Amino acid sequence: MIMDRAYEGNETQQLLFSMEVQPVVPPNPNRLNPWEYDKELYKKRNEVERLFRRLKAFRRIFSRFEKLDVMFTAFIHIAFIFDALLYLNRP
Repeated sequence: MIMDRAYEGNETQQLLFSMEVQPVVPPNPNRLNPWEYDKELYKKRNEVERLFRRLKAFRRIFSRFEKLDVMFTAFIHIAFIFDALLYLNRP
């Protein structure tokens, strides 16, 4: 589970370990015994957050104008296609 530094507490980590889930969260710089984490996987978290930020630019999606789940999903797909086309044309 990839988490933000706000969730790096011992209680949260113990809960995830008890559920047999590997937490990927950077330790607080003030920790006496910092742990190792997958930095490349943690960088992917930023990419996902930026994708959601770009999706929120589509007012129809973030306001949830559509009442039917099928239509809402269709507009999310259209937004993904639009975002991919823009991403391919970036320098």
